[in-house]
Amino acid sequence: MLSKILIANRGEIAVRIIRTCQEMGIATVAVYSAADTNALHTTLADEAVYLGPAAPGASYLRGDLILAAAQQHHCDAVHPGYGFLAENAAFADAVTAAGLTWIGPNGDVIRMMGSKTAARAAMQAAGTPIIPGYQESNVDEDLLVAAEQLGFPVLVKAKAGGGGKGMRIVELAADLLPAIAAARREAMNAFGDDELYLEKLITAAHHIEIQVLGDHHGSVVHLFERECSVQRHHQKIIEETPSPHLTADLRRRMGEVAVKAAQAVGYTNAGTLEFLVDAVGNFYFLEMNTRLQVEHPITELVTGVDLVKTQIRIAADEPLPWRQTDLSQRGHAIECRLYAEDPASGFLPSTGTLHRLIEPVGPGIRVDAGVTSGDAVTVYYDPMIAKLSVLAEDRPSAIAKMQWALRHFVILGDLTTNLPFLRDLLAHPRFQQGQTTTDFVETTVMPWQPAQTDPPDMVLIAAALADFLGNGATTNQRTPAGTMPQGADLYSPWRTGNGFRLGG
Repeated sequence: MLSKILIANRGEIAVRIIRTCQEMGIATVAVYSAADTNALHTTLADEAVYLGPAAPGASYLRGDLILAAAQQHHCDAVHPGYGFLAENAAFADAVTAAGLTWIGPNGDVIRMMGSKTAARAAMQAAGTPIIPGYQESNVDEDLLVAAEQLGFPVLVKAKAGGGGKGMRIVELAADLLPAIAAARREAMNAFGDDELYLEKLITAAHHIEIQVLGDHHGSVVHLFERECSVQRHHQKIIEETPSPHLTADLRRRMGEVAVKAAQAVGYTNAGTLEFLVDAVGNFYFLEMNTRLQVEHPITELVTGVDLVKTQIRIAADEPLPWRQTDLSQRGHAIECRLYAEDPASGFLPSTGTLHRLIEPVGPGIRVDAGVTSGDAVTVYYDPMIAKLSVLAEDRPSAIAKMQWALRHFVILGDLTTNLPFLRDLLAHPRFQQGQTTTDFVETTVMPWQPAQTDPPDMVLIAAALADFLGNGATTNQRTPAGTMPQGADLYSPWRTGNGFRLGG
């Protein structure tokens, strides 16, 4: 078993990995930037190493500094989490070349599946159904001809990366070249690679992903599906499992295809194959994420499998302890991503201080957070505050439990969050009926504005009392004659604590 792991990440996923390592008796080393000097993950780890300035390019993306820290602190493995260097094949190769264990698939597999065009070709060779598309040329004129042959609408996509970066929906031929130019700029800024390809746009589709695990002894299993159709700007907001859309037969077939595809590329460790499912049940390979997914908690809740522990054990050359028939789904789980963002203004990120953060507590409620009261959400990193997950016996019960948890999640600060938006999504009839597709948010929910409600009188009374008491007006306060308590209003006798009385 591994004895000391460096976590090459930050935020809630770094916290998640550190806590799992603590359970397993494994020492941990955190890394941090100038913006994360007092971040939660740095206080939880056994050791913490400063990388550099806040910008990711000067800190969390500096593979050379991270590798040096792992060697200097005598680590025997690196866990990349997700994002940053998690799908960087060169970094994975460098970790392995340095004699350390990389907790993930090897660099060759990351390289193959990280290129969407190479992944499409590999999946097609493995017999996996893929979305009709074009990837033979990156020249604008060739892309225009190919789009007309595919038929509009089409999707312009970056060959590298993910998260909706470098992606544009094009409805008309006249809009294609401007969309290509914009996608190229965005892809270059995000991934350092401006190559694009085309896919036929599958409308009103369900976004379904299948979790897979592969060991170094030839075994691959799947841990069923996650429904990820509730998205904004191609970024997932709410995920659930089991999918309300899949039949038992479709679930079985998609799981078998995912396992076969992973075996075909020699996949090891945790990974996810993403598919689009159309209205009649045809499914098409979309991409493969060669890492742990943000939404992995709901899979853990319904299967009872700790994915991070399993990742570590696979990396330590242990065989998978189950056969496919040993795995099953129990209950229903939902995850909501809580962001510092303003849905009413196009989901613009919001920055500020989290003055008070109170997480809901109860049976079947899980919160994965990398921040706590007093922390700041900055411009440098993803504005996710936490992931809220619930488990219940069935889907209606899970929705009700999530609604309760969202009502009792307290986030107070000088920033805007998507909490009211998430509450409205959970209450929407289409979500309640399990009829959400990838266009649900854009076509059905947006534009959105929060309900305008006045705070109850009791809240205003409590706020007034807090302000009054916080400025020194306590019944037992004594100050020297002629002085004022710190912070008191110099012109208000009601806020003094020096015994002043009217008429006496």
